[in-house]
Amino acid sequence: MDHFLYRNGILHAEDVAIPEIAAQVGTPFYVYSAATLTRHYRLFTEALSPMPHLVCFAIKSLSNIAVLKLLGDLGAGMDVVSGGEYLRAKAAGVPGDRIVFSGVGKTRDEMRLALEGGIRQFNLESEPEMRALSEVATALGVVAPVTVRVNPDVDAKTHAKIATGKSENKFGIPIARAREVYAEIARLPGLRVVGIDVHIGSQLTELAPFEAAFAKVRELTLALRGDGHDIRRLDLGGGLGIPYTRSNEAPPLPTDYGAMIKRTLGDLGCEIEIEPGRLISGNSGVLVAGVIYVKNGEGRDFLILDAAMNDLVRPSMYDAHHDIVPVAEAAPGSPTQAFDVVGPVCETGDTFAKARDLPLVAAGDLVAFRSAGAYGAVMASEYNSRPLVPEVLVRGDQFAVIRARPSFDEMLKRDSIPEWL
Repeated sequence: MDHFLYRNGILHAEDVAIPEIAAQVGTPFYVYSAATLTRHYRLFTEALSPMPHLVCFAIKSLSNIAVLKLLGDLGAGMDVVSGGEYLRAKAAGVPGDRIVFSGVGKTRDEMRLALEGGIRQFNLESEPEMRALSEVATALGVVAPVTVRVNPDVDAKTHAKIATGKSENKFGIPIARAREVYAEIARLPGLRVVGIDVHIGSQLTELAPFEAAFAKVRELTLALRGDGHDIRRLDLGGGLGIPYTRSNEAPPLPTDYGAMIKRTLGDLGCEIEIEPGRLISGNSGVLVAGVIYVKNGEGRDFLILDAAMNDLVRPSMYDAHHDIVPVAEAAPGSPTQAFDVVGPVCETGDTFAKARDLPLVAAGDLVAFRSAGAYGAVMASEYNSRPLVPEVLVRGDQFAVIRARPSFDEMLKRDSIPEWL
């Protein structure tokens, strides 16, 4: 469910008409619904209650500080994968004891940053990383709380570029080697084991892969406790998918996910951490674009928008589908036409959809890409020297620009010409 609905024939974000935002901000822009973000976060907390738990929002899906503050004020933790994301979480007012640091390539500077600023735990992914963290923590005179991300070799049945739990993926330590790795951690100064971490991929649309991975985590928990390790937390990652189309098929609900966790792991007495990103942020946002031209080609027609692959790269990178709808609702029974929906970037890959059946629109009209809140603005760039797409947050009948579109002057001034040219 989201809060982007037609009212009197015009698409609204909560109680704000999309054209009202476009008139002030210009297109393209992202707009997020505070009500949707709040609702989706609470779905997870309710699904895991009464188990002890922490829902850590995966910042990589949507990293605007205003969004992080909204979720942090609700009690969310944050899952970060870089020093920059850590600083964003802190800037949003999230305390260190609610921040989990994930990722395969943490640098010593990032480790030091988190240890000095406060951290709930590091999710370690390799032996070299754990030895480096031990050295950094020891030099600072502190002890770093850690889990090990285990790779359970489970097929998440998702897109190959977002699968993370198979043996050929770069993530984690093979689960078969976990006991020897934990034994080494116990011998290292500066590290303290607090739990186990697992994450098998993104946009999963069924629960079976999760359950297969969690069953292996259960066995490992019992084995590690038998070895004398204090396994008190299970970080289960994220990955639950969202419906990108308005078809009758839908991924499992957080309630089903929570019930499965309770069934498989609930008797272990562990605090459960999860790291959803897409399911909280995905349907909370839309990308709004303007139609520049309707172009009739040979054998196909093109809808040329002022949004491009630099604003929303998912279709080019993942062949991802986003529903595209006119902001002015088409009347029932109105004619439709098949369009290739494209942007102005000088790449054939700058294509959002091919032969997409859409209501007739004209130059100057607005369209919206649904379910664009996750991995949209965070992956945007200034390719073709197009200023970075702005972001807007709506709450009720209010809206605010939470990242402004830079001017051309601001964009150009970030470059510098050396004196010797």
